[in-house]
Amino acid sequence: MQLHLSTWPEIETYLQTSKGLIFPIGSTEQHGPTGLIGTDAICAETIARGVAEATSAIVGPTINVGMALHHTAFPGSISLRPSTLIALIQDYVKPLARNGFERFFFINGHGGNVATLKAAFSETYAMLSDLNLDNAGRVRCKVANWYMGRSVYAIAKELYGNQEGSHATPSEVALTQFAYPDHIKQAELTPQVATSGHPIYGAADFRAHYPDGRMGSNPALATPEHGKRLYEAAVKDLSSDYLQFLSAL
Repeated sequence: MQLHLSTWPEIETYLQTSKGLIFPIGSTEQHGPTGLIGTDAICAETIARGVAEATSAIVGPTINVGMALHHTAFPGSISLRPSTLIALIQDYVKPLARNGFERFFFINGHGGNVATLKAAFSETYAMLSDLNLDNAGRVRCKVANWYMGRSVYAIAKELYGNQEGSHATPSEVALTQFAYPDHIKQAELTPQVATSGHPIYGAADFRAHYPDGRMGSNPALATPEHGKRLYEAAVKDLSSDYLQFLSAL
């Protein structure tokens, strides 16, 4: 069930049996020579819809642009400032909480969002408390990084070993290939790519250390078949996590 394809009476009925909502959140940033710029949002949205189907949940609108300032030296990358993303999360949650939603499960596809999301959750709790909402004390937010799931990690290790890397990874590229098989990209990749581990201070510094955008990864290993396996594993793990989140105190 998708929020934007529902009517308000349908949402009112849903709230009689569940207070949970899933938000996919990703980024619009470079993913190397073969990775789609929308990779992080595509992965989060694809998995979120699978989790919603498996758990009879509602999926909110995908937050396509995240905190990716360090990627903006590459053409096509877009970023929100951390302060903007914090304000956006508060503005998304506030009206939904007022209408009865209490559990906000953010399926995340971009590592650069994590610190800002956690700060946003703290700001959101304080804001809701100041508004004196009846359910303010029951509102909970959680970030669930699909790429760190138990089964996903095991499959990525099996398929790619130390060529998984940490950005423009074959696992995330494979998932986009599964979701959008008509948009698979090919390019000549240098056999050696800088390993991850350099501190990141800004966009120019990032591109200097990772000139083609990859961080220790070999996305040439990705296939749509791999993507299907990763998708099914992520949906299974996150469906379990979401249901536990709904029932937790």
